[in-house]
Amino acid sequence: MIPGPFSYHRPQTLADAVKLLSTLGDEARPLAGGHSLVPMMKLRLAAPAHLVDLHGIDGLKGVSRDGNRIVIGAMTTQHELLASGEIANSLPILHETALQIADPQVRYRGTIGGNVANGDPGNDMPALMMTLGASYQLQGQGGTRDVPASDFYQGAYFTALEPGEILTSVSIPVPAAGHGFAYQKLKRKVGDYATAAAAVMLTMADGKVATCAIGLTNLHETPLLAADAARCVIGTSLDAATLKKAATAAEAIMSPAADARGPIEYRKHVGGIMVMRALQRAASRAS
Repeated sequence: MIPGPFSYHRPQTLADAVKLLSTLGDEARPLAGGHSLVPMMKLRLAAPAHLVDLHGIDGLKGVSRDGNRIVIGAMTTQHELLASGEIANSLPILHETALQIADPQVRYRGTIGGNVANGDPGNDMPALMMTLGASYQLQGQGGTRDVPASDFYQGAYFTALEPGEILTSVSIPVPAAGHGFAYQKLKRKVGDYATAAAAVMLTMADGKVATCAIGLTNLHETPLLAADAARCVIGTSLDAATLKKAATAAEAIMSPAADARGPIEYRKHVGGIMVMRALQRAASRAS
């Protein structure tokens, strides 16, 4: 289908973009990569009267190190994340996750900001950002504020963004040296959203799990942190019984929709399997 009529704006500064979005109100939407918004417009599930294109704004791209944190501009594409030596060295799980998003054509245009700001439960980055303890910088007419990723998601397509605010960057603590990581994703075909996915970050000491965080993708109306499942594995060597216990704890907080990817019980079951596999792979990488 063809989108409905809209006015196109291409501001050159962040201040101009914020002013436009604040002035135009609910009739305006920011445009980043467009891979979520434009298909919804074509299906007439979204019909903004104004699109505010963020591509002309300097300073919204790039990966940099700020002390013990990695800062990523919101308009940085998935392809640029994959090409970044800083990401490969400091945040290899981000590299692994970006490589599983859609296909190369989408990754050339899709941005990290669009992926995390949209509130789509099927997007891969939100649960990963929660697992990593990331925070988002939001810019509005009232100034700048930082919101932890764990507090950002309120419901499917509902987030902590206030009217007129733009997500400008993502800040991620640099993980401990020797950490283990994995993003385990089950999908029907290349380019599809996850049927179920799990992100794991952990550290090991003397053959046992010392710290652990587990995030879940597309298994609820928001991304999830499986805190009880992570606690299950602390102090263990990830034996079979512990892995099963962690999967059961993770499944207890899942509430996926029944859709073309499968019925609810199937998606919860494979969600538990993704948790177990991610834990095992992360532990195998830890040193």
